[in-house]
Amino acid sequence: MAASFSISVILISTFSFISFASSARILENQDPMLFKYHNGPLLTGKITVNLIWYGNFKPSQKAIISDFIASLSSSKSEAQPSVSRWWGATEKYYHLIKSKKSSSPQLVLGNQIFDDNCSLGKSLTTQQPIYGPQGPPLVAPNNDVGLDGMVINLASLLAGTATNPFGNGYYQGPSDAPLEAASACPGVYAKGAYPGYAGDLLVDPTTGASYNANGVNGRKYLVPALYDPTTKLCSTLV
Repeated sequence: MAASFSISVILISTFSFISFASSARILENQDPMLFKYHNGPLLTGKITVNLIWYGNFKPSQKAIISDFIASLSSSKSEAQPSVSRWWGATEKYYHLIKSKKSSSPQLVLGNQIFDDNCSLGKSLTTQQPIYGPQGPPLVAPNNDVGLDGMVINLASLLAGTATNPFGNGYYQGPSDAPLEAASACPGVYAKGAYPGYAGDLLVDPTTGASYNANGVNGRKYLVPALYDPTTKLCSTLV
C-alpha cells in the first residue's frame, strides 16, 4: 500500500513500559509454522510518525524518542549494529510477497502534540514484571529506564504496524490478539536469550549500559528481536 499514511503514538510520562531487570520471557511450545501471511496489504512508502506527549517530559527525554525515529530510516553510516539495520530486517516480509513490488516503509517524524498537564487525568501506575527470575537490573542505554522502555515498545509497535497494518498481514495466533513481527519474540534482545536472560548484549565500557543498536547522534538503543519469516526464527542484531 503506497498511499500516504501516518501513525500516531501516545507517550505517557507516568507509565514505565518495561523494567530493565534481566527478566526476559519467551513463549514456549510455539509452532513457528503458525506465524504466517494472511494475504493483506503491508505499509510501504513514506510513513509519518506523529507523537502525542502526555505528561511532563524533559527535552532530553523527547530527544531520545525523536532520535530513535530518525535512526530507523537514516542514510548516515552509524556504527554497527545500527537501528536502521534492525528496521531493514522487515524487508524480508515484503520480499516474500512475490506478486507485489514493494519495500518496507521509510519512517519520518511528523507532528508532535504536547499535553503537559495530563488533561485526561492520571490513572496508570508502574509495576515490576512478575514473570521470570528477578535478577540484577540492566543499565538503560540512555540512562532513562522509562524512555528506553518506551523505545522498545515503540519499536515493536512500528514493526507490527508495518507488517500487519489492517489485521490481515503477518501474524501468529488469533486476529484479535495477534503476535506480530516483534511481539512473537518476547524477551529476546540478543543471542543466547532464555527466560530470565535477555541475551548477550553489548555493554558500553564507559557507562555500563546494555544495548544492541546504534543510532543517530551517538545514541545507543535496546531493540527487540524480530521474527524472521524466511528462517522462521527470532532474529537479533547481536
